[in-house]
Formats: sequence, structure tokens, C-alpha cells
Amino acid sequence: MRVLLTLIVLAGCSTTSTAPAGSTAPAAPTTPATPAPAAAAVQPVKPTAALAAGMAKLSFMRGVWAGPATGSNHGSHYAVTQTERMGPMLGGDIVVIEGRGYNADGSTGFNAFAVVSYNPHADKYELRSYAQGMAGTFELKLTPTGYIWEVPAGPDAVIRFTATIQGDTWREVGEYVAGNSPPVPTFEMNLSRVGDTDWPLSMPVSPSVAR
Repeated sequence: MRVLLTLIVLAGCSTTSTAPAGSTAPAAPTTPATPAPAAAAVQPVKPTAALAAGMAKLSFMRGVWAGPATGSNHGSHYAVTQTERMGPMLGGDIVVIEGRGYNADGSTGFNAFAVVSYNPHADKYELRSYAQGMAGTFELKLTPTGYIWEVPAGPDAVIRFTATIQGDTWREVGEYVAGNSPPVPTFEMNLSRVGDTDWPLSMPVSPSVAR
């Protein structure tokens, strides 16, 4: 998922000469191609000191994850291959997340984007999520083995997502919880960490573009 940018500058010149009839004109002199100047290195952004300790607790989120996911939506069952990629922005002050669920034919059945931030004054984490034309802000509560977050689902009801992350495995389940009724499973994914990613920091815009 790396985006590569190659700048190539080709320089050349030619001259026109007149030669007597029947003679062969000498080859026009050429100037060797001039390599593009190296782009100036973009200095990394420094993290905000007040956020560093809190955001360090989310280091388990970084990387690329993939695996099966199943669930139900309005009575219909679905199964997808779920992928998640997560990385820091603003020097690590936030974590950005993109999730994609792929159908069996390779098409994208689900796509979501989220931003996780930390409020040091309240000692709370916030998850801002975007998916399927909707958006919402929710509290992300860390646990000794992962995290929990909830989406309101009607009077005295929520959909609760509970994640358990151990090493390179990430299991997350969603349950519909209403009043004192037993939770009803709505979603489950079981992912494995497949590697690191330089997303979204792979290629910041260099100040050289303004020159």
C-alpha cells in the first residue's frame, strides 16, 4: 500500500547544420539527461507531550490485520474477509483506521474509516467513525485485553463491541444488549496481524512542491 512517486526530468538539445549535397550531416550534439534533484526530506512531526503516554497505550492497534468476519444485518447473514490498517498521524496524537470487508467475489462489501484520539483532561479515548454514509462519536474504553465501545440502538439498548487482542490475534464481537435481556450476537471477526504499514505516513507533501 505504498505510494511511490518518481520524478524524471529529461533535458536535451539539438542543432541544425547545413551540409553539402551528398554528404552526411554530423550527428547533433546532445546534452546528457539531468537527474531530478532529490526531494527534501520531510521532518517528522513531534507528538504533543500531554498525549504521548495515553496514545502509547494504543500501540497495539498499528499494522495490517486480516481474517474472516461474520454477522447479521436486518435479518440477513453475511460473511466477508475483513482487513484493517492502522497508523499514527499528527506525530502520534491520533490513530487512523480503515476497515474493509471483501465479499467472496472480491468486491468491497463494507468500508469504514475512524479516528481515535485521547483527552488527557478527562482521561478518555474517543472514536470518531464513518461508514455507509453515517458518522458517530463514541467513547473507546480500554481493558486489560483490548477495548469496548458501544453504539446506541434504541431506548435502553446498545450494540456493544468487545475486542480481545493477544499478540498477533484480534477477536472482536458485537452484541445487541437491551435492558436485562441476554445479549444477542450480531458480529464476530477473528483477525491475524499480517505486517507493518507505513500508511498513512508513507509520503507527506514536501515543501518543495511550492517552488
